[in-house]
Amino acid sequence: MTGVPIEISLPGAPEPYRLREPVTWARPAGAPSSRVVYAAAHVVAGVHGENCPGLPADVDWDATLRFRRHLWSYGLRVADAMDTAQRNMGLDWAATRELIRRSAAEARSLGDPAELVACGAGTDHAPDAGTLDEIIAAYTEQVETVRTAEAGVILMASRQLARVARGPDDYHAVYGKLLGQADRPVILHWLGEMFDPQLAGYWGSRDVEAATESFLALIRDHAPMVEGVKVSLLDEDHEVRLRAALPEGVRLYTGDDFNYPSLIKSGSHALLGIFDAIAPAAAAALQALDEAEWAGDEPTRARHLTAYDEIFGPTVPLSRKIFETPTYHYKTGIVFLAWLAGHQDGFVMVNGAQSARSITHLAEVFRLADQAGLLPDPELAVHRMKALLTTHGLPA
Repeated sequence: MTGVPIEISLPGAPEPYRLREPVTWARPAGAPSSRVVYAAAHVVAGVHGENCPGLPADVDWDATLRFRRHLWSYGLRVADAMDTAQRNMGLDWAATRELIRRSAAEARSLGDPAELVACGAGTDHAPDAGTLDEIIAAYTEQVETVRTAEAGVILMASRQLARVARGPDDYHAVYGKLLGQADRPVILHWLGEMFDPQLAGYWGSRDVEAATESFLALIRDHAPMVEGVKVSLLDEDHEVRLRAALPEGVRLYTGDDFNYPSLIKSGSHALLGIFDAIAPAAAAALQALDEAEWAGDEPTRARHLTAYDEIFGPTVPLSRKIFETPTYHYKTGIVFLAWLAGHQDGFVMVNGAQSARSITHLAEVFRLADQAGLLPDPELAVHRMKALLTTHGLPA
């Protein structure tokens, strides 16, 4: 910045908004030691592609892989080909398969791909699967794609299984078969209906406690092949209870984009879409948590935990805004911030999903991102925000 305060008029605000001084976030020497942490990563759409609703995804592979290197540079693992990458919302199977291959190959250039990236395996390429055997076959094909790439496997929740299953036994039959043929432990994914309404009643019941018992029974039966569970229900108390009930050695990866600071502090690991947008701050907070756990005395521990809270604190209003109802449109805010931060050239998304949030919503995301210190180049961010406001017929 030039030393002259940068201001911008935002819709709904009576006075111009003045940006804070940018924050320089130090890159850590390595991955966090006290928690295993994944950032669920978005894909960058090609700015010249026909990324319209219903058309095949046109991905800017160079920018997509460059963004994964950005996440790895902050010590985070990458969870790829998941809902943040617009699975079931525009990323078709051909593009997903290529994403898995390319992301794992990029990870291999840095180390063990299974340690750096885990990819979602589901059934979305078989939308008409109507029997449990067809669903198992669809899952098996995608698992093989991930394993061939040498990435870790995340068994994603299946819309097809949610439609076909008649109760917990059907879920156990499908997942039991998949876990029985796995060659290494996998991560199970429980995605709540706020993220995908077609997953209502997953694990065999719309009652969350009954579904939890079904889920735990499956995990207990196959614990050696369950590396962890990723839970996205946005219910902190439920997650704490579930975490305590898991068999020893099975990690709970929080997917709670509303309550992640307290859940990580109390013992959850993390696999979060918001970490795509807040990676620099997340890395600094996790470093403070590591230092708290290494501390030899209580005052030092308390000081580092205070730093953890102070870093993560401003990111929570940002995350809650991005993930507000309808929650499944959160990807728009994630990509918007990547554009503002200079990680990609255009605010475009596969399936035309950049239109899923209003300009007033995006303006508030802009403000909250600045408050959290997540606009590394304020002049660029303001230039791009003004261009977007102009396209909406608003004064900039």
